[in-house]
Amino acid sequence: MAKKGTGITYQEVVRQVQAKDFKPIYYLMGDEPYYIDRISEYIVEQALTEDERDFNLTILYGSQTTGEEVVNAAKRYPMMAERQVVVVREAQSLPHKEVLAFYAQKPLMSTVLVICHKNGTIDRRTTLAKDIQKAGIIFESNRLYDRELPSFVTSYVRRKGCEIAPDACQILCEYVGADLNRLAGELDKLVVAVGEGHRIDAQAIQDHIGISKEYNYFELTAALAVKDVMKANRIVKYFDSNPKNFALQPALATMYKFYADLMLAYYAPQKSDTGIAAWLEQSEWQVQRNIIPAMRCYTAMKVYQIIGEIRRTDGASKGVGGQKTSDGDLLKELVFFILH
Repeated sequence: MAKKGTGITYQEVVRQVQAKDFKPIYYLMGDEPYYIDRISEYIVEQALTEDERDFNLTILYGSQTTGEEVVNAAKRYPMMAERQVVVVREAQSLPHKEVLAFYAQKPLMSTVLVICHKNGTIDRRTTLAKDIQKAGIIFESNRLYDRELPSFVTSYVRRKGCEIAPDACQILCEYVGADLNRLAGELDKLVVAVGEGHRIDAQAIQDHIGISKEYNYFELTAALAVKDVMKANRIVKYFDSNPKNFALQPALATMYKFYADLMLAYYAPQKSDTGIAAWLEQSEWQVQRNIIPAMRCYTAMKVYQIIGEIRRTDGASKGVGGQKTSDGDLLKELVFFILH
């Protein structure tokens, strides 16, 4: 899966580049650096052969150059090649960026100018944005929501010739979070470890990433979903005894998301597995494993109270109330409240 930004999508940009349909200017911006990096790397890979890159690839950094220097580099002609590529990294720090508007009005067609603006955007109403849009492409890369991560992981490993088990996928997503560059790096390690054509399971996650397949936030949530008191307390005890493998904030975030989704599930127009999955924008596997069993174990009022208690625990962990309690004890108190 590729995240859709405002306007043209990641897939559309990749398809154009793959077809050698290069635009004179690409302005890649947004809060998700993963797609910005992938597009800029792919343009270089497709636009120039390895031999051509020695003389026709220029990489500039916004903090070490100016808009005028970028324009001068873009106005050079390629050497013994059809085109040259100029990549501007850290463009969010580029001074005199507005001069790029003049270049965009009449860009050199033998130059592919790739501007990488991370952790922010330019105002699309400005002259610069409008001129770039006329001459080339503005791509906005937005961060994925947590619910979109499993699709990203599944698609990524499939492109690498592997499959991943749903529980392994969920464990990895909750462990890494929405840092796509890191997530892709961990997946690359797993693909190499298990080999092309094989399935990544929870055991592989434990062996090669170091996340326990039994003692993790995903399994704790699964135990709470069905009120498995023994399993939940066993996981809490493990966390308390292994502080290096436990951080309260990610645990609270995982639990909060689950119970917030559970609360929403009570209001799903269709109460079937498929209907609830569509309502929550989750896979049926996720809904069948945790949401449906939890709906049988908890009332909506209890879920409402649990969400409040998770918020209270979060505040206590940050010193609200003045009384300092260890993270392990806070988790024990919270799990006791949830289960009773």
